[in-house]
Amino acid sequence: MRFLIITHVKHQVNNDEVSAYAPYVREMNLWLKHVNEVTIVAPQKNKKKGVIDLNYKHDNLIFKSIPSIEFTSIAKAFNSIIKIPLICYAIISACKNADHIHLRCPGNIGLLGCFVQIFFPSKVKTAKYAGNWDPASKQPISYKIQKWLLSNTFLTKNMTAIVYGDWKNQTKNIKSFFTATFSNTEREVLNTRDYSNRLKVVFIGSLVEGKRPLFAIKIIEALNKIGHDTTLDLYGDGDLKTSLFSYLKENSLDSKIRLFGNQEKNVVKKALKEAQFLILPSKSEGWPKAIAEAMFFGAIPISTSVSCVPYLLDYGNRGILIPNEFEKSIEIISKYLVNAEQLKTMSDEAVKWSQKYTLEFFEAEIIKLLKK
Repeated sequence: MRFLIITHVKHQVNNDEVSAYAPYVREMNLWLKHVNEVTIVAPQKNKKKGVIDLNYKHDNLIFKSIPSIEFTSIAKAFNSIIKIPLICYAIISACKNADHIHLRCPGNIGLLGCFVQIFFPSKVKTAKYAGNWDPASKQPISYKIQKWLLSNTFLTKNMTAIVYGDWKNQTKNIKSFFTATFSNTEREVLNTRDYSNRLKVVFIGSLVEGKRPLFAIKIIEALNKIGHDTTLDLYGDGDLKTSLFSYLKENSLDSKIRLFGNQEKNVVKKALKEAQFLILPSKSEGWPKAIAEAMFFGAIPISTSVSCVPYLLDYGNRGILIPNEFEKSIEIISKYLVNAEQLKTMSDEAVKWSQKYTLEFFEAEIIKLLKK
Protein backbone atom coordinates (compact mmCIF):
# COMPACT_ATOMS: atom_id res chain seq x y z
CA MET A 1 0.00 0.00 0.00
CA ARG A 2 1.22 3.49 -0.91
CA PHE A 3 0.24 5.62 2.07
CA LEU A 4 0.10 9.42 1.87
CA ILE A 5 0.12 11.79 4.86
CA ILE A 6 -0.95 15.42 4.35
CA THR A 7 -0.28 17.56 7.41
CA HIS A 8 0.54 21.04 8.70
CA VAL A 9 2.97 19.63 11.29
CA LYS A 10 6.47 20.99 10.67
CA HIS A 11 9.18 18.38 10.11
CA GLN A 12 12.96 18.22 10.41
CA VAL A 13 15.03 16.37 7.80
CA ASN A 14 18.56 15.24 8.65
CA ASN A 15 20.18 12.97 6.07
CA ASP A 16 17.85 9.96 5.89
CA GLU A 17 15.99 10.81 9.10
CA VAL A 18 12.65 12.62 9.17
CA SER A 19 11.35 13.75 12.55
CA ALA A 20 8.53 15.83 14.04
CA TYR A 21 6.56 16.35 17.25
CA ALA A 22 6.91 13.08 19.17
CA PRO A 23 3.28 12.33 20.18
CA TYR A 24 2.17 12.79 16.56
CA VAL A 25 5.02 10.69 15.09
CA ARG A 26 4.60 7.99 17.73
CA GLU A 27 1.02 7.58 16.59
CA MET A 28 1.86 7.70 12.88
CA ASN A 29 4.51 5.02 13.29
CA LEU A 30 1.73 2.64 14.31
CA TRP A 31 -0.02 3.33 11.00
CA LEU A 32 3.21 2.99 9.04
CA LYS A 33 3.94 -0.51 10.40
CA HIS A 34 1.19 -1.77 8.09
CA VAL A 35 1.98 -0.01 4.79
CA ASN A 36 4.63 -0.58 2.10
CA GLU A 37 5.42 2.97 1.02
CA VAL A 38 5.00 6.32 2.75
CA THR A 39 4.89 9.83 1.35
CA ILE A 40 4.65 12.82 3.69
CA VAL A 41 3.57 16.20 2.34
CA ALA A 42 4.29 18.76 5.03
CA PRO A 43 6.19 21.96 5.84
CA GLN A 44 9.85 21.66 6.80
CA LYS A 45 11.69 23.61 9.48
CA ASN A 46 15.42 24.15 9.76
CA LYS A 47 15.67 23.75 13.53
CA LYS A 48 17.56 20.80 14.97
CA LYS A 49 15.66 17.84 16.34
CA GLY A 50 14.48 18.71 19.86
CA VAL A 51 13.83 16.66 22.98
CA ILE A 52 10.13 16.33 22.11
CA ASP A 53 10.77 15.28 18.50
CA LEU A 54 10.84 11.71 17.22
CA ASN A 55 11.96 9.97 14.01
CA TYR A 56 9.58 8.19 11.69
CA LYS A 57 10.25 4.47 11.46
CA HIS A 58 9.89 3.21 7.90
CA ASP A 59 12.35 1.88 5.31
CA ASN A 60 10.54 3.37 2.30
CA LEU A 61 9.65 6.96 3.20
CA ILE A 62 9.58 10.02 0.95
CA PHE A 63 9.28 13.51 2.39
CA LYS A 64 7.94 16.27 0.12
CA SER A 65 8.48 19.70 1.58
CA ILE A 66 5.86 22.42 1.07
CA PRO A 67 5.73 25.98 2.42
CA SER A 68 3.85 26.60 5.65
CA ILE A 69 0.99 29.08 5.51
CA GLU A 70 -0.72 31.24 8.12
CA PHE A 71 -3.25 34.03 8.14
CA THR A 72 -2.48 35.82 11.41
CA SER A 73 -1.72 39.14 9.68
CA ILE A 74 -2.44 40.83 6.34
CA ALA A 75 1.17 40.40 5.19
CA LYS A 76 1.28 36.70 6.15
CA ALA A 77 -2.10 36.09 4.55
CA PHE A 78 -0.95 37.71 1.30
CA ASN A 79 2.22 35.60 1.22
CA SER A 80 0.23 32.47 2.02
CA ILE A 81 -2.27 33.04 -0.79
CA ILE A 82 0.62 33.22 -3.26
CA LYS A 83 1.91 29.85 -1.98
CA ILE A 84 -1.43 28.00 -2.19
CA PRO A 85 -1.20 26.98 -5.89
CA LEU A 86 2.24 25.43 -5.30
CA ILE A 87 1.00 23.56 -2.24
CA CYS A 88 -2.11 22.30 -4.04
CA TYR A 89 0.02 21.09 -6.94
CA ALA A 90 2.20 19.11 -4.53
CA ILE A 91 -0.85 17.61 -2.80
CA ILE A 92 -2.54 16.70 -6.10
CA SER A 93 0.62 15.03 -7.43
CA ALA A 94 1.00 13.01 -4.24
CA CYS A 95 -2.69 11.99 -4.24
CA LYS A 96 -2.39 10.65 -7.79
CA ASN A 97 0.27 8.16 -6.69
CA ALA A 98 -1.32 7.13 -3.39
CA ASP A 99 -3.49 4.15 -2.57
CA HIS A 100 -4.57 5.60 0.77
CA ILE A 101 -4.82 9.34 1.54
CA HIS A 102 -4.56 10.35 5.19
CA LEU A 103 -5.39 13.92 6.22
CA ARG A 104 -4.41 15.52 9.50
CA CYS A 105 -6.92 18.14 10.57
CA PRO A 106 -7.61 20.81 11.62
CA GLY A 107 -4.94 22.96 10.02
CA ASN A 108 -4.35 25.10 6.95
CA ILE A 109 -2.69 22.27 5.02
CA GLY A 110 -5.44 19.89 6.11
CA LEU A 111 -7.98 22.38 4.78
CA LEU A 112 -6.34 22.34 1.35
CA GLY A 113 -6.22 18.55 1.54
CA CYS A 114 -9.96 18.47 2.29
CA PHE A 115 -10.64 20.34 -0.96
CA VAL A 116 -8.17 18.32 -3.07
CA GLN A 117 -9.47 14.93 -1.91
CA ILE A 118 -12.86 15.73 -3.47
CA PHE A 119 -11.26 15.11 -6.89
CA PHE A 120 -10.17 11.59 -5.87
CA PRO A 121 -13.49 9.94 -5.00
CA SER A 122 -12.29 6.39 -5.66
CA LYS A 123 -9.24 6.63 -3.39
CA VAL A 124 -9.47 5.16 0.11
CA LYS A 125 -9.16 7.99 2.63
CA THR A 126 -8.94 8.63 6.34
CA ALA A 127 -8.81 11.91 8.19
CA LYS A 128 -7.95 12.46 11.79
CA TYR A 129 -9.63 15.54 13.21
CA ALA A 130 -7.50 16.13 16.30
CA GLY A 131 -9.36 19.26 17.40
CA ASN A 132 -12.67 19.88 19.11
CA TRP A 133 -15.46 18.20 17.13
CA ASP A 134 -18.23 19.59 19.36
CA PRO A 135 -20.81 20.99 16.88
CA ALA A 136 -21.84 23.67 19.39
CA SER A 137 -18.35 25.05 20.01
CA LYS A 138 -17.15 28.39 18.68
CA GLN A 139 -14.33 27.80 16.20
CA PRO A 140 -12.48 29.59 13.38
CA ILE A 141 -14.21 29.51 10.01
CA SER A 142 -11.41 27.35 8.54
CA TYR A 143 -12.11 24.68 11.17
CA LYS A 144 -15.84 24.78 10.42
CA ILE A 145 -15.15 24.35 6.71
CA GLN A 146 -12.98 21.29 7.36
CA LYS A 147 -15.65 19.74 9.59
CA TRP A 148 -18.29 20.44 6.97
CA LEU A 149 -16.24 18.93 4.14
CA LEU A 150 -15.32 15.83 6.14
CA SER A 151 -18.98 15.30 7.07
CA ASN A 152 -20.32 15.92 3.56
CA THR A 153 -20.77 12.46 2.07
CA PHE A 154 -21.77 13.95 -1.29
CA LEU A 155 -18.46 15.78 -1.79
CA THR A 156 -16.28 13.49 0.30
CA LYS A 157 -16.31 9.88 -0.90
CA ASN A 158 -14.64 6.78 0.50
CA MET A 159 -13.59 8.62 3.67
CA THR A 160 -13.56 7.65 7.34
CA ALA A 161 -13.05 10.67 9.57
CA ILE A 162 -12.01 9.81 13.11
CA VAL A 163 -12.98 12.32 15.78
CA TYR A 164 -12.77 12.63 19.55
CA GLY A 165 -15.94 12.25 21.57
CA ASP A 166 -19.33 10.70 20.96
CA TRP A 167 -21.54 13.25 19.22
CA LYS A 168 -25.16 12.92 18.10
CA ASN A 169 -26.49 13.29 14.54
CA GLN A 170 -23.23 12.59 12.69
CA THR A 171 -22.93 11.33 9.11
CA LYS A 172 -22.07 7.66 8.62
CA ASN A 173 -18.41 8.36 7.78
CA ILE A 174 -17.68 10.01 11.15
CA LYS A 175 -16.17 7.54 13.61
CA SER A 176 -15.67 8.20 17.32
CA PHE A 177 -12.06 7.42 18.17
CA PHE A 178 -9.34 7.83 20.79
CA THR A 179 -5.58 7.92 21.09
CA ALA A 180 -3.03 6.18 23.31
CA THR A 181 0.44 6.67 24.74
CA PHE A 182 1.18 3.65 26.91
CA SER A 183 1.33 -0.09 26.19
CA ASN A 184 -0.09 -3.14 27.93
CA THR A 185 3.31 -3.71 29.54
CA GLU A 186 3.14 -0.31 31.24
CA ARG A 187 0.02 -1.18 33.17
CA GLU A 188 0.83 -1.63 36.83
CA VAL A 189 -0.72 -1.85 40.27
CA LEU A 190 -0.49 1.66 41.65
CA ASN A 191 -0.02 2.75 45.25
CA THR A 192 -3.00 4.50 46.79
CA ARG A 193 -2.36 8.23 46.92
CA ASP A 194 -2.29 10.15 50.18
CA TYR A 195 -4.67 13.10 49.99
CA SER A 196 -4.24 14.25 53.59
CA ASN A 197 -0.84 15.95 53.34
CA ARG A 198 0.93 18.05 50.69
CA LEU A 199 -0.72 17.65 47.29
CA LYS A 200 1.32 17.49 44.10
CA VAL A 201 -0.27 18.78 40.90
CA VAL A 202 1.26 18.65 37.41
CA PHE A 203 0.53 20.61 34.24
CA ILE A 204 1.57 18.97 30.95
CA GLY A 205 1.17 20.98 27.76
CA SER A 206 2.35 23.92 25.73
CA LEU A 207 2.82 27.19 27.60
CA VAL A 208 0.44 29.07 25.33
CA GLU A 209 -2.69 31.11 25.86
CA GLY A 210 -5.04 28.32 24.76
CA LYS A 211 -3.79 25.94 27.48
CA ARG A 212 -4.05 28.69 30.13
CA PRO A 213 -1.02 27.78 32.29
CA LEU A 214 -1.34 31.09 34.18
CA PHE A 215 -4.90 30.16 35.15
CA ALA A 216 -3.51 26.87 36.51
CA ILE A 217 -0.79 28.70 38.45
CA LYS A 218 -3.29 31.12 39.97
CA ILE A 219 -5.51 28.22 41.06
CA ILE A 220 -2.61 26.59 42.94
CA GLU A 221 -1.68 29.97 44.40
CA ALA A 222 -5.25 30.46 45.65
CA LEU A 223 -5.49 26.94 47.08
CA ASN A 224 -2.39 27.55 49.17
CA LYS A 225 -3.78 30.84 50.44
CA ILE A 226 -6.90 29.11 51.79
CA GLY A 227 -4.92 26.37 53.54
CA HIS A 228 -4.41 23.58 51.00
CA ASP A 229 -0.69 22.74 50.90
CA THR A 230 -0.25 22.26 47.15
CA THR A 231 2.64 22.29 44.66
CA LEU A 232 2.57 22.56 40.88
CA ASP A 233 5.14 21.32 38.36
CA LEU A 234 4.68 22.48 34.77
CA TYR A 235 6.07 20.43 31.87
CA GLY A 236 6.12 22.12 28.48
CA ASP A 237 7.40 25.13 26.63
CA GLY A 238 5.91 28.03 24.71
CA ASP A 239 5.50 31.77 24.25
CA LEU A 240 4.33 32.35 27.83
CA LYS A 241 7.39 30.84 29.51
CA THR A 242 9.13 34.15 30.27
CA SER A 243 6.01 35.87 31.59
CA LEU A 244 5.20 32.84 33.78
CA PHE A 245 8.71 32.92 35.27
CA SER A 246 8.20 36.60 36.02
CA TYR A 247 4.85 35.95 37.70
CA LEU A 248 6.35 33.27 39.95
CA LYS A 249 9.19 35.57 41.04
CA GLU A 250 6.99 38.63 41.56
CA ASN A 251 4.59 36.63 43.75
CA SER A 252 7.25 34.56 45.60
CA LEU A 253 5.86 31.27 44.30
CA ASP A 254 9.19 29.64 43.42
CA SER A 255 9.00 27.22 46.35
CA LYS A 256 5.56 25.96 45.35
CA ILE A 257 5.52 26.14 41.56
CA ARG A 258 8.27 25.07 39.14
CA LEU A 259 8.70 25.20 35.36
CA PHE A 260 10.56 22.20 33.90
CA GLY A 261 10.20 22.87 30.17
CA ASN A 262 9.87 20.04 27.67
CA GLN A 263 10.89 16.67 29.05
CA GLU A 264 11.18 13.12 27.72
CA LYS A 265 8.35 10.63 28.10
CA ASN A 266 9.88 8.77 31.06
CA VAL A 267 10.34 11.99 33.06
CA VAL A 268 6.70 12.94 32.52
CA LYS A 269 5.59 9.39 33.28
CA LYS A 270 7.42 9.47 36.63
CA ALA A 271 5.81 12.81 37.48
CA LEU A 272 2.34 11.42 36.77
CA LYS A 273 2.94 8.41 39.00
CA GLU A 274 3.91 10.66 41.89
CA ALA A 275 1.24 13.37 41.47
CA GLN A 276 -2.23 13.31 42.96
CA PHE A 277 -3.65 15.60 40.29
CA LEU A 278 -3.13 16.92 36.77
CA ILE A 279 -4.55 20.33 35.91
CA LEU A 280 -5.40 21.41 32.36
CA PRO A 281 -7.78 24.40 32.19
CA SER A 282 -7.71 24.64 28.38
CA LYS A 283 -9.96 26.88 26.30
CA SER A 284 -10.38 24.07 23.76
CA GLU A 285 -9.17 20.49 23.25
CA GLY A 286 -9.40 17.54 20.91
CA TRP A 287 -8.50 14.39 22.80
CA PRO A 288 -6.33 15.81 25.61
CA LYS A 289 -3.56 13.22 25.81
CA ALA A 290 -2.24 14.73 29.04
CA ILE A 291 -5.54 13.92 30.72
CA ALA A 292 -5.69 10.35 29.41
CA GLU A 293 -2.04 9.80 30.40
CA ALA A 294 -2.65 11.14 33.90
CA MET A 295 -5.63 8.83 34.36
CA PHE A 296 -3.52 5.85 33.23
CA PHE A 297 -1.37 6.30 36.34
CA GLY A 298 -4.08 7.39 38.75
CA ALA A 299 -3.52 11.16 38.76
CA ILE A 300 -6.94 12.81 38.93
CA PRO A 301 -7.55 15.34 36.13
CA ILE A 302 -8.80 18.83 36.92
CA SER A 303 -10.03 20.27 33.64
CA THR A 304 -12.40 22.71 32.05
CA SER A 305 -15.52 21.18 30.53
CA VAL A 306 -14.55 21.51 26.85
CA SER A 307 -14.82 19.23 23.82
CA CYS A 308 -14.86 15.55 24.82
CA VAL A 309 -13.36 16.13 28.29
CA PRO A 310 -16.70 15.52 30.10
CA TYR A 311 -16.93 12.21 28.20
CA LEU A 312 -13.37 11.24 29.25
CA LEU A 313 -14.07 12.11 32.87
CA ASP A 314 -17.48 10.41 32.86
CA TYR A 315 -19.08 13.75 33.67
CA GLY A 316 -17.27 14.08 37.00
CA ASN A 317 -16.85 10.46 38.12
CA ARG A 318 -13.27 10.12 36.84
CA GLY A 319 -12.05 13.68 37.34
CA ILE A 320 -12.92 17.20 38.42
CA LEU A 321 -14.68 19.44 35.91
CA ILE A 322 -14.28 23.16 36.47
CA PRO A 323 -15.83 26.20 34.74
CA ASN A 324 -13.95 29.13 33.21
CA GLU A 325 -14.73 31.29 36.24
CA PHE A 326 -11.79 31.47 38.63
CA GLU A 327 -13.61 31.82 41.98
CA LYS A 328 -16.10 29.08 41.11
CA SER A 329 -13.22 26.77 40.14
CA ILE A 330 -11.54 27.28 43.51
CA GLU A 331 -14.82 26.55 45.27
CA ILE A 332 -15.36 23.29 43.34
CA ILE A 333 -11.80 22.02 43.77
CA SER A 334 -11.79 22.85 47.51
CA LYS A 335 -14.91 20.73 48.09
CA TYR A 336 -13.20 17.71 46.53
CA LEU A 337 -9.94 18.16 48.47
CA VAL A 338 -11.63 17.57 51.84
CA ASN A 339 -13.08 14.22 50.75
CA ALA A 340 -10.19 11.74 50.53
CA GLU A 341 -12.38 8.68 50.03
CA GLN A 342 -14.14 10.26 47.07
CA LEU A 343 -10.77 11.15 45.55
CA LYS A 344 -9.49 7.58 45.97
CA THR A 345 -12.59 6.24 44.20
CA MET A 346 -12.19 8.81 41.43
CA SER A 347 -8.54 7.81 40.94
CA ASP A 348 -9.45 4.10 40.78
CA GLU A 349 -12.17 4.74 38.21
CA ALA A 350 -9.78 6.81 36.10
CA VAL A 351 -7.22 3.97 36.05
CA LYS A 352 -9.79 1.30 35.17
CA TRP A 353 -11.13 3.28 32.24
CA SER A 354 -7.91 4.67 30.78
CA GLN A 355 -5.88 1.47 30.94
CA LYS A 356 -8.21 -0.07 28.36
CA TYR A 357 -6.87 2.36 25.76
CA THR A 358 -3.38 1.02 25.23
CA LEU A 359 -1.14 1.29 22.17
CA GLU A 360 -1.95 -2.33 21.30
CA PHE A 361 -5.69 -1.64 21.28
CA PHE A 362 -5.11 1.57 19.35
CA GLU A 363 -3.03 -0.25 16.71
CA ALA A 364 -5.70 -2.92 16.30
CA GLU A 365 -8.26 -0.19 15.54
CA ILE A 366 -5.88 1.46 13.06
CA ILE A 367 -5.47 -1.84 11.19
CA LYS A 368 -9.25 -1.98 10.77
CA LEU A 369 -9.20 1.47 9.17
CA LEU A 370 -6.39 0.51 6.79
CA LYS A 371 -8.21 -2.63 5.67
CA LYS A 372 -11.35 -0.76 4.60
